[in-house]
Amino acid sequence: MFSEYRIHPALLLLLYCLLCSAGEEVVRLQELEGNTVTIHTGLTAVQSDAHILWFYRSESVDIKIVISLIIRGEIITDYDSERFRDRLQLNRTSGSLTIRNISREDSGVYKLEIITGHQSVWSFSVDVYAPVSKPVIRNQAEKRSVSLRESCSPLCSVENGKDVSLSWYEEKERISSISSSDSSEHLYLPLNKTNPNNSTYTCVAANPVSNQTTQLNITNICCKAASGQNVKRDRFTLLAAVLTPVGLLVVLSLLFVWFCKKKKRKQDSEDAELNYTEVKTLTRNSRAAPEINRAGVAEEDHSGSVDYSEIRH
Repeated sequence: MFSEYRIHPALLLLLYCLLCSAGEEVVRLQELEGNTVTIHTGLTAVQSDAHILWFYRSESVDIKIVISLIIRGEIITDYDSERFRDRLQLNRTSGSLTIRNISREDSGVYKLEIITGHQSVWSFSVDVYAPVSKPVIRNQAEKRSVSLRESCSPLCSVENGKDVSLSWYEEKERISSISSSDSSEHLYLPLNKTNPNNSTYTCVAANPVSNQTTQLNITNICCKAASGQNVKRDRFTLLAAVLTPVGLLVVLSLLFVWFCKKKKRKQDSEDAELNYTEVKTLTRNSRAAPEINRAGVAEEDHSGSVDYSEIRH
């Protein structure tokens, strides 16, 4: 009866592959950059003559990074990878792989193959994160005054990164949160409370492997800003009070110098207006005879003394 039903060989191959893939469970690991990480297999004793191979998947290509064989009773382990250089260490007893000083570039899928009488495969997905930055709280209000209700508008910000979230907590309860897939921009989260002075508020930045916390201090964030404005205003007032008399004195000094120069120019102008006129005085001598020129014509003598008289206008 059963001989009438035949299963196609291709269907058997597909079923075998599905069973194999179902048995290949992917273990997910999340690690902090710079740490030493061990990928544990969960095995306690690998067969002594087993061949152990570790692969790292880069751009859908499996790159062999560790191979450990038994040749003529001797264990030969080769770490064949420029990416990891001297940062890998294999434990042949368990098959576990240790990576020293792991970096974000080491994120990816690691595959272990142990070959004895049959082949066994394990896969591990490793995500490496940088430590999250400490969040910063500032007052985003444009108009600041001493009154908290008028001036305090806390804004929390942090440098964004892979899977980074930013949250406000009131006491121990999270009241708001934000995240963004665009890691090139900062995360900003305002505290939307009319009077944040009545409770304890904390801003928390976190990713899967680290977190940083900053507690809101109303006095430093809000009142200090308003106080700083008042100090600047007082300094400006004091500076104006000092500079005003000095400026007035300078102006008066300039006016005095200008007046003196103007008076001197006027005096010089009056001295320059002195004119002189030529007055000829002829002295007549009744006893002197006129000279006779060659033509026999008598010429009168017009010579005489010249007097100059100063005339002021």
